Amino acid sequence: MDLISLSVPLFILSILLEWVWGLVKKQNTYRLNDTYSSLILGLLSRAQKLVMLGVGGVVYAWIAAHFSLEQLSADAWWVWVFAFVLYDLCYYWLHRMGHERQILWAAHVAHHQSEEYNLSTALRQTSTGFIFGWIFYIPMFLFGVPAEVVVTVGALNLIYQFWVHTRHVPELGWFEWVFVSPSNHRVHHAQNDCYLDKNYGGVFIVWDRLFGTYQRELPEEPCIYGIRGPIHSWNPVVALTHIYRDMWLDMLHTRGVWSKLRVLTARTGWQPEDIAPEYRRQKSDLSKFEVYDTSVSWPAQGIAVVQLLVAVSLLAFSVLVPMTHEEKWVLVSLMLWAGVSGAYWLEGRTHWALVWSDKVRAVLLVWLAAPYSPAWLYLSATFGVATIALIWLALRQKNTRGADSAAGISEEVA
Repeated sequence: MDLISLSVPLFILSILLEWVWGLVKKQNTYRLNDTYSSLILGLLSRAQKLVMLGVGGVVYAWIAAHFSLEQLSADAWWVWVFAFVLYDLCYYWLHRMGHERQILWAAHVAHHQSEEYNLSTALRQTSTGFIFGWIFYIPMFLFGVPAEVVVTVGALNLIYQFWVHTRHVPELGWFEWVFVSPSNHRVHHAQNDCYLDKNYGGVFIVWDRLFGTYQRELPEEPCIYGIRGPIHSWNPVVALTHIYRDMWLDMLHTRGVWSKLRVLTARTGWQPEDIAPEYRRQKSDLSKFEVYDTSVSWPAQGIAVVQLLVAVSLLAFSVLVPMTHEEKWVLVSLMLWAGVSGAYWLEGRTHWALVWSDKVRAVLLVWLAAPYSPAWLYLSATFGVATIALIWLALRQKNTRGADSAAGISEEVA
């Protein structure tokens, strides 16, 4: 049973309720572009699991067969409690190293790029964490915790973390001493000097208190959300790859094998000493911090919403209808296209958005010639409708701009 998929309707309902609550209280924490970026990354994170198996499962099975203690019984209640606590301890160290080591930060950074803080931020997940994240959960299998228990407590841990991504819940008294709360997790997402690299726990904040990484939210120090090297983009490809790109460039521009390898394992933000000044990255000055925002017309926003809905429908389709592995790859590729295309519209990059739509229309002709399985027909029909909607909205946007320009000229003449 996939607990996370079953929780998605609750997640969406909670996001809508938080948005309405913010509007009523005149404390709205949502922007379409930022929320779009978070939701697209969340969808891609779920879609990635359709096509990438990872090495973790293979390694876990091998460890359980050769090195683990006697397999614990999933029928014993204490095994579930033990597994739940141990999982969170493993998560603490994965999370902490994900902030302190560059190769792990490259995967985790997507979760921290948002300069807003709301429930949609919780869904902003990586699609590359499968590469190394599994290493930190090896102790679960060494202790003989059954795989089904590991998967279930892992899902519960992630579901718990959803509700703490909100600005509308204050400090919770004694709760703050034991559990992760909205207040102490706001600290974790802040880039203020006093808040950096703090509060890593998933469910229990006691790990941070034990290992010296706890920081209380200070009334006199409002949280500034985001990362020190902002990406200034809604593009999911940029969000998922920019640290990998930075590391690759550093490895190209430094000399010596040791220096190149150290780029991968060094402290987050580290660059080799021999990197030329023009290749050094500058961190943002928080005293001049401004939230990244883009203002585009309502048709452009409508197009982005269409792309988001297409991505949602594709992921839902993958859950409901059996698909071949090749069809799953096509589906994930289409979801990625939808995410990038919508991002271009939200960034006001109309030319590139239309270029992407032209490519999709051309590729659709090829897909329509593919075997007429339900999956292929659905993919073709969905993107046919989405493309028609995109063209209509684009023309509407063009006509609106033309009318505005003509009106401006008339006013000047008058």
